[in-house]
Amino acid sequence: MEISSLAVLGAGQMGAGIAQVAACSGIPVVMIDIKQEYLDRGFSGMEKSLSKLVSKGRMTQEEAQSAINLVSTSISRDSASDADLVIEAIPEVLDLKISAFKDLDEICKETAILATNTSSISINEIAAVTRRPDRVIGMHFMNPVPIMKLVEIINGRETLPEVTDAIFALSERMGKTPLQCNDSPGFISNRILCPMLNEAILALQEGVAEPEAIDGIMKLGMNHPIGPLALADLIGLDTVLHIMNVLKDGLGDEKYAPAELLVSMVSDGKLGRKSGQGFYSY
Repeated sequence: MEISSLAVLGAGQMGAGIAQVAACSGIPVVMIDIKQEYLDRGFSGMEKSLSKLVSKGRMTQEEAQSAINLVSTSISRDSASDADLVIEAIPEVLDLKISAFKDLDEICKETAILATNTSSISINEIAAVTRRPDRVIGMHFMNPVPIMKLVEIINGRETLPEVTDAIFALSERMGKTPLQCNDSPGFISNRILCPMLNEAILALQEGVAEPEAIDGIMKLGMNHPIGPLALADLIGLDTVLHIMNVLKDGLGDEKYAPAELLVSMVSDGKLGRKSGQGFYSY
């Protein structure tokens, strides 16, 4: 299963990052979103990211321009019809993803692989709405995509071994390190990470320490590059809350119940970096 063309559904931070690393590896990419303004913003972000890499000497201006030339944009999902692989990178809302995969299943050629960049939603549940569950797979990139090496590859119950092999090969071509797991709530990354973030929020909620101390202890004592509260702000507190609810519902264990402080902050619109206010001000 050779992947020589790619479509990315979603031009947000993750989608634009995925399009960027694919183009940098020489793969033509069409980036698709529902509004031209979203595409323009995503394309602009990609250009800024590439310029930054050029300024740091990680690539030449010619290489950056070659990558930009490989990315096209579209407001129509029909533009994914000839792609060998479609990577969905739209908001982490089940109904949106189900609708997108139903559309892609109708639009894309029979041999196309459909991947989701979901951070927590069941691959089996997404695959079940298609007529090709054996060609549906999770391809969870880390943020920021151009910098982070990991791609968490999640096999659904029916994912073909050759599909997994093709996604592994593509990930490595994109300069990433693919590591594999099976479908389970939160997969590996967020099943371990988000309860740690939630525990840090509980410590703050209980008045055990202030945010700077909690983050400082984890950075200096555990060699974490960023503290858990700052990381929650970076991820988005709404996303952290969503994943905690997925873990609680999917695993049926109260230990995954989100902290009341997390719930109230999301309710108040304090979502972290993207809203300008979380555990820190931005």
